[in-house]
Amino acid sequence: MLYYLFQYLDRNFDFPGAGVFQYISFRALGTVVTSLLIAAVFGRRIIDTLRSLQIGESIRDLGLEGQMQKRGTPTMGGFIILSSLLIPVLLFAKLSNVYIILLLVSAVWTGLIGFLDDYIKVFKKNKEGLQGKFKVVGQVGLGLIVGLTLSFNQHVKIRVYDAPVAGSITRQLTRYQDIHSTVSTIPFVKNNEFDYSSLLFGLVSPDYTWIIYTLACIFIITAVSNGANITDGIDGLAAGSSTIIALTLAVLAYLSGNARFADYLNIMYIPNSGEIVIFCAAFIGACVGFLWYNSYPAQVFMGDTGSLMLGGVIAVISLSLRKELLIPIVCGIFLAELVSVMLQVSYFKYTKKKFGEGRRLLLMSPLHHHFQKKGYHEAKIVTRFWIVGIILAVMTLATLKLR
Repeated sequence: MLYYLFQYLDRNFDFPGAGVFQYISFRALGTVVTSLLIAAVFGRRIIDTLRSLQIGESIRDLGLEGQMQKRGTPTMGGFIILSSLLIPVLLFAKLSNVYIILLLVSAVWTGLIGFLDDYIKVFKKNKEGLQGKFKVVGQVGLGLIVGLTLSFNQHVKIRVYDAPVAGSITRQLTRYQDIHSTVSTIPFVKNNEFDYSSLLFGLVSPDYTWIIYTLACIFIITAVSNGANITDGIDGLAAGSSTIIALTLAVLAYLSGNARFADYLNIMYIPNSGEIVIFCAAFIGACVGFLWYNSYPAQVFMGDTGSLMLGGVIAVISLSLRKELLIPIVCGIFLAELVSVMLQVSYFKYTKKKFGEGRRLLLMSPLHHHFQKKGYHEAKIVTRFWIVGIILAVMTLATLKLR
């Protein structure tokens, strides 16, 4: 809203300094600061409100050190993240931008799914929360919205430049066309573009590529959202990891949304995608602000209200930037946590069927609990996971030139 206000003042009254709101870098800075302030000012009030309503975490005794001391800690702190995310975006972003609209819908949508899960756990005293099939239905619904929007919305396009003129080794940035496409980016490959139409194998018309692409969106959103949810098991792990991922995606969004940087790096230029930087900035500010209260020993837990939202939003940002194939790298922490649970459950069922008793690959899953069982303090586990996350972020950015 501030963007439109200052745009109006600049055009009609030549208001001093109003033009600075046209710059993504300035608005991103304002977004981060605002997001942090909201988390700092209102975070404590939200925690006190949750405590007064007796919205506390019910802890199952899994034999982990320091676990039972967390019983009664306020949960559903995802409201801190949501408020610190949504308000700055509404203030600083171009609300007519299709990517901003899509991300706002994604944040609210996944936040509501998480809220229903937390509500059932806390107020209905059902430790299982929202049934898995209803979570999946919600995630599939968001995947359909995202997939169809990115496939058919008239403002979602990529820029294709004309071939270099004779005698020139560089393409001319003034000769191009913006087209609808399902092209994505493959890391570490020289000609690093992948078109989902290739998955049709020429059996049907490329006009039906949107079906394959939408199914891919559903799978990616569901996987990343659940991965973030599983990662939220010890103080600060999910919020810190999400901050690192969001910072990486902000860099990719800035480069992909700038024609000259995209040309220099020879990466896909996506018109209007630079506005995603504003959303990433709010996301970073919200996670860091929440981390102030969630770092060990946590004063509040985000609950599924926050964790499902974090993963869902990260997935949608990646899809919007055509970088979803980088998710196994940039979201490597989420992937490792998710795979550890899948392997543990699968191996347990297999050995129970074969030997009559279930055996475990890990001392406990998800992966961070395995290290707790080995005697590592959770603060050390979180710090080392963050270090791995930073290494993965560097690897992700390296794909811009290493092909």
